[in-house]
Amino acid sequence: MHKIKGKPLLVWVAERIVRVAPQLDLWFAVDDPLLADCLAPGGHRTVMTRTDHASGTDRIAEANRQVGAEQVINVQADEPLVSGAQIELLAKLISGPVDMATLATRFTSVADFRNPNQVKVVCDASGAALYFSRSPIPYPRDLSGDPPDGWVASNPCLKHLGLYAYKAAFLEEFARLPPGRHEMIERLEQLRALENGRRIAVGITEDPTIGVDVPEDAVKFAAHLGLEGA
Repeated sequence: MHKIKGKPLLVWVAERIVRVAPQLDLWFAVDDPLLADCLAPGGHRTVMTRTDHASGTDRIAEANRQVGAEQVINVQADEPLVSGAQIELLAKLISGPVDMATLATRFTSVADFRNPNQVKVVCDASGAALYFSRSPIPYPRDLSGDPPDGWVASNPCLKHLGLYAYKAAFLEEFARLPPGRHEMIERLEQLRALENGRRIAVGITEDPTIGVDVPEDAVKFAAHLGLEGA
């Protein structure tokens, strides 16, 4: 509901999705009438869900019982720069032999790499996630102090984006699982899937992104809109 240039962040995200991926059957899973009221003037469809879900994926699972999609792409409301190419990549990944997929992009600065609000992911040789963390991973043991920006940019230092894709059957399985121990420590829902032996495919995107997690991020997004002339 935070307003940026007079418009709630949620509405910026909604309008962005309609613009870059008009082919989607778009629904918003919300837990408060204020959110539904915010989206209604734009004609966006909403599904009202419970307020006590442990994660957004649990909320998506409940919403999809009404929507009935076989595959679901989840764009979180803090991703106002989601691109059509990112959505297409998620759709391609989830159409393969995986139950869940997400996206990452490369870090370019050590400040972002150390920021706990910017989640990191490390992957295996096939591109599947090994672990997600708020801590800097992989950790450069042989460097003293902070690694230079060049080290971060030239190594597999990946920033996780708040974009997911799921098969419907997996969503139901996920919702039946209790929150995992690592999930609760890191407050990262995707760890529940890893803790239960499920594979998460990770696609790499070079498209620019600004995840709005804190007020400082909203300032960055407002500056970006100024550059775009929005």
